[in-house]
Amino acid sequence: MEGDYKFGRCGVFCEMCHAGNGRVAELARELKRLTSDFFEDFSEGHGGFGWADYRKGLDFFVESYGCPTCTKLEGEPWCEVLKCEKVRERVSCLLCEEFPECPRTEYQRDRYPFVLEHYERVKEIGFEGHLKEEREKAEEGTLLIDIREY
Repeated sequence: MEGDYKFGRCGVFCEMCHAGNGRVAELARELKRLTSDFFEDFSEGHGGFGWADYRKGLDFFVESYGCPTCTKLEGEPWCEVLKCEKVRERVSCLLCEEFPECPRTEYQRDRYPFVLEHYERVKEIGFEGHLKEEREKAEEGTLLIDIREY
């Protein structure tokens, strides 16, 4: 593959995800910097939350709220896709003829119905062409939270 793309084996393009593209961690880091010590004295007793909890929350997003994507066959232990023996033979489930009916990708098809369109598009223009199109959409600002259907 030519590009250095972030994508899930399941058909989701991770560069459109606020966790996969690192945007949430980046924003939390910036908010932490902007509010460093300036608001500490002011915040106590205002807003119904303590400064320590606020900082703890930002630290969580900076340190934990990132997704490595499962491109390298790593990822969430609950993910059924990564348990499939065929996934080790393919770079993506979108290249598997069983994708539209596969029980291991049911979660993705329910949560992100557009992956079925991705499957058809890959058959038309190839996987690399599909990734290029998805990157263009991501660069234009398309996010998964805007296009999912739940």
